[in-house]
Amino acid sequence: MTKTTAIILAAGQGTRMKSPLPKVLHPIAGQPMILRILSHCLAADFDEARVVLGHGHHLVQSVLEPFASLVQKQLHIQLHQQAQQLGTANAVGTADIASLDGDVIIVNGDHPLITSEDLKNFVTDFRERKLDLAVISVNLENPKEFGRIIRQSGQLKAIVETKDASSETLKIKEVNTGIYVAKAEVLKKYLPLIKNENSKKEFYLTDLISLAIDGGKNVEAILCNNTKVAHGVNTQEELAAATAQVFKSKVNQLMHAGVIFIDASNAYIEESVTIGAGSVIYPGVFMRGKTAIGPFCVIEPNAFISDCIVEDGVQIKAGSYLEQSHIKSQAKVGPYARIRPDTVIGKSAQIGNFVELKKVNFGDHSKAGHLSYLGDADIGQNVNIGCGTITCNYAADRKKYKTKIGDRVFVGSDSQFVAPVEVGSDSIIASGSTITKNVPEGALAIARGRQENKEGLAKRFTAGKKEV
Repeated sequence: MTKTTAIILAAGQGTRMKSPLPKVLHPIAGQPMILRILSHCLAADFDEARVVLGHGHHLVQSVLEPFASLVQKQLHIQLHQQAQQLGTANAVGTADIASLDGDVIIVNGDHPLITSEDLKNFVTDFRERKLDLAVISVNLENPKEFGRIIRQSGQLKAIVETKDASSETLKIKEVNTGIYVAKAEVLKKYLPLIKNENSKKEFYLTDLISLAIDGGKNVEAILCNNTKVAHGVNTQEELAAATAQVFKSKVNQLMHAGVIFIDASNAYIEESVTIGAGSVIYPGVFMRGKTAIGPFCVIEPNAFISDCIVEDGVQIKAGSYLEQSHIKSQAKVGPYARIRPDTVIGKSAQIGNFVELKKVNFGDHSKAGHLSYLGDADIGQNVNIGCGTITCNYAADRKKYKTKIGDRVFVGSDSQFVAPVEVGSDSIIASGSTITKNVPEGALAIARGRQENKEGLAKRFTAGKKEV
């Protein structure tokens, strides 16, 4: 089987981004552009990807190396550095061309809307047409600064850059996307022949086309119907437009699968997120990472959910913030709840407004209605947590300790648990108690100062004060 290698050009400085971050690290819907393209190379079943780095290469390398290590069995990733910015042909030449074999697809690291299906189709078309070299083209209503595709009797003759084009040539709407597919031997033979006889003294990859045609090679422009593959990112405006397009595509995909959006233009769902059919998504929702939402859930306005498992029938109320947690079926969370990492909320449990949970196992059918903090705790089933309850998990020795509360415990309002402490099942904690010792099963725990009423003493504090 023919080997497929992707060469990804990611050396550009991106001065028009007006940002200290290397251009290819700018995120599109939560993922750096360069990682999006590498992920699509992986999904397209390519054998190898060679990334040409330049500006900010140390920072880009620090992002790419963990990904390369993670996928090394499926996609071999090499990093190459372009020492000087001498043009696109020079960038390709730094990717150790001599060691290539099979077919090579060249893509730009700042074209984030290309998909794995696009990449597969380009290589498949190239092979089916038995080509030696191909450039991918699209028709654009407003070609702007794109190089124009020149055809004669339908056959590709040349690519003319905008600055060199006549007024007639500028009327052509078919443009060069900057994506090429070539046999490795074609690159090896013709890339070294490219000269820098131009005003910028750079080596342009477009010259490869005329060289291969003159050499009698089978060269074509493969016209692609998906104009998004030509969407390059050079400014913050283009970055935002690309991100909006990715979010829009994801929402459309989910709607086709039966997810209900109150306002499809005002929901922000990263591509890695899954949502079950029949779930309702309100405006302003943001979901990211490996979040998986089950069927028949309701996610109310302005909820933020990151890397969470949310089972079927769950209601996430407005303004809640959830991360790295597991919400089991029929549970209710919020409004304005914060669920921090390593928390599991049980079936049909209820977490109310302004409740914060961190590293908590919260049992089935249990409730924490409002204004409580529970951290580093195991909470049993059918437990009622009163308003203002706190688990005091962080001690003066800078260690965190655990609170354990059994099943069917009633915790009165304004109670504190000084961990480590355990509360037995079927017990009651009186309101206002500070629990520092274990509570036996079935006990009533009262830990507060005794109330004293001083008859008539209030007059001392009010005497001589004027009414407001």
